[in-house]
Amino acid sequence: MKNRRSRLEVYLDVLWAIKSGVNKPTRIMYESNLSWKPLQRTLDSLIGQNLIEEYSPKNLRDKRTTYCYKLTQKGENVIQYFKRAEDLIELEITPRARL
Repeated sequence: MKNRRSRLEVYLDVLWAIKSGVNKPTRIMYESNLSWKPLQRTLDSLIGQNLIEEYSPKNLRDKRTTYCYKLTQKGENVIQYFKRAEDLIELEITPRARL
């Protein structure tokens, strides 16, 4: 039986996806391996915690996407914090982990 990801791991996967340059909701969904409803709840929570910002891109070639996401400074700090924590302790890294 596979281990389920914790909410923290899901949040970090979404933050890493956005940090890597993926900014459209559907692309974030694929990159972080989530379905649509959990992704929407996660994005709403991350916005509420000021870890990401929602914005409308100026040059929209794709009319289906009306908003995109980017990391805030607080979001960058969270990623750096967990990266430092990973460097301090020896973890058994699974292929899915990206810290």
